[in-house]
Amino acid sequence: MPAPATATPPRSAARPDPAGSARPAGSAAPVGEPLRLPPFPGRSFRARRTLRAYAELVRAPAAITVPGDVLAGALATGRGAGGRTLGLAASSVCLYWAGMALNDWADRDLDAVERPERPLASGRIRPEAALATAAGLTVAGLGIAALAGGRRTALRRTLPLAAAVWAYDLGAKSTPLGPAVMATARALDVLHGAGPAAVRPALLPAAAVATHTLGLTRLSRHEVDGAPPREAALALAAGVAAAATTGPRTGAAQSAALGLYAASYGPALARVLRTPDAPRVRRAVGAGIHALLPLQAALAARAGAPRAAAALATALPLVRRLSRKVSST
Repeated sequence: MPAPATATPPRSAARPDPAGSARPAGSAAPVGEPLRLPPFPGRSFRARRTLRAYAELVRAPAAITVPGDVLAGALATGRGAGGRTLGLAASSVCLYWAGMALNDWADRDLDAVERPERPLASGRIRPEAALATAAGLTVAGLGIAALAGGRRTALRRTLPLAAAVWAYDLGAKSTPLGPAVMATARALDVLHGAGPAAVRPALLPAAAVATHTLGLTRLSRHEVDGAPPREAALALAAGVAAAATTGPRTGAAQSAALGLYAASYGPALARVLRTPDAPRVRRAVGAGIHALLPLQAALAARAGAPRAAAALATALPLVRRLSRKVSST
């Protein structure tokens, strides 16, 4: 029969501690001190940790710089910023994220030595999961493009862009042609915004974005060991050329956007010119990624869309703030 509630337990039995947990005799905590249990992560904690790992894998905040490419191409061809353009922008974001996941999958052995904090190198995401993420996002990007722009757009604009992304990550990245392939991918992203229309009017904004990307990608190859001063000089020259490629200034909005472009990218490159070590190179690469926004704003202003230009420019503080939580590089 059960013992009375007032019965005293034998010495060998478990007795409650002040925190209300059972503790074997002889191991009780001092009177008044709560029992300290090891942390046990709940389901919500694990979900947040997994979500953060995938956000790092795809460099989630950097995708804010992608829709401006598509918008610049659409505005140049007179398509505007309607629903179809937004759909193509969403497609490009999927392809950008796919490229980032594929990049880490392809670099997983190198990152284990040089970037052990990355999701695959740290073991937070399995390689097969990263590859599946890249494939799934690519399929999603193609599907969204087909819905937004039609089959012709998906085949003539989106498919070449996806091919350039995969070609860069799986082969070209480690070759001398790597920066040129990346620049081509970014130019194709601008032409993506043209949809089924003729791309000729969008060639100038595509050239501006490609020129910026070429210098930035060359510089990014030195994030681990530091850069020769000439690489920072080349990136600076590419930035100047990209600004010049936006064409003659047609108003205050374009001038302001180009000024913001210079202010957001130039100082970081100047610091690399003075001291080309790895931390400054990484900061300059991050600044160069973010500087795409004011460059795109200048292109939008040139196309006669000051409101779109303002929206792109005001996104710069947001991407900077988010990149403090999840790196863009």
